[in-house]
Amino acid sequence: MANIKGLKKRIKTTKGTLKITKAMKLVSAAKLSKAQQRILSQRNYSDELQSTVKMAAAVAQNYQHPMIEQKDDKLPNILFVISSDKGLCGGYNSGLVKKIRLFLRSDANSKNWTIYHIGKKAKDFLSTEFKLEKQFKFVKADPTIEELRQVGSELSQLYLNNKVGKIFVAYNKFYSAMTYTPTIKQLLPFSLSKEELKMMEGKITEFKCEPGAAEILDLLIPEVYNNSIQTALFDAVASEHGARMVAMESATKNCSSVIKRLTIKMNKLRQAAITTELIEVVSGAESLKG
Repeated sequence: MANIKGLKKRIKTTKGTLKITKAMKLVSAAKLSKAQQRILSQRNYSDELQSTVKMAAAVAQNYQHPMIEQKDDKLPNILFVISSDKGLCGGYNSGLVKKIRLFLRSDANSKNWTIYHIGKKAKDFLSTEFKLEKQFKFVKADPTIEELRQVGSELSQLYLNNKVGKIFVAYNKFYSAMTYTPTIKQLLPFSLSKEELKMMEGKITEFKCEPGAAEILDLLIPEVYNNSIQTALFDAVASEHGARMVAMESATKNCSSVIKRLTIKMNKLRQAAITTELIEVVSGAESLKG
């Protein structure tokens, strides 16, 4: 009977866990829907912005801007990591950390990197191996556009003041609820490849910029930089909700499976106990007849 009591307690505990995982799955699904709409609309704007910059850059001649200036290779670099504050989201953080480790260790000057980050998990995974400078914190879980622009401004000032040579961002790029990819992207110095410029030059026959290509680029390059940070964070948030929803769905199925298995085991023990009692009763009756 002691085993049956233990199984009942385990079933009750597992049912409590099942309720929690179901609730977390529903919450993540609701948040994912909102985050997915936000990142898809953000990408449309980002694509148009990038296209406009490419066209203006193809028209401009000998254009110079502080954000495209190449810095001294001896200067330290910044990796801006966007992780989560909470766990229970599958391989969301571990996959990103693995990508970061490979990226930094592939650099001969891996000690010349400083990590700024969003989310506690980056600190938990990386603090023992790399130098973590600062964790950005916000009033709410999802930062506002103004807060993200402040983060971007703080990082860009280090670059513009010649304190760092390059700035990269590491995040999970969202594709679907079940698919996201750890990604590392260069933010500064901003650059367009020669192939991209040649492609745009081939498409432009008669193209005029008002007030001028240089003036337009002066406005758009900082906007592309800020937009890249916003898009990375929106990608990361959508990926986190998707990863947590999938993880909680898997946990819910596992809980149901455990409950079913424990219930069958408990019923077998109960049946065996009842059978034993019946045999004892029948044996006792037979002995009295004897």
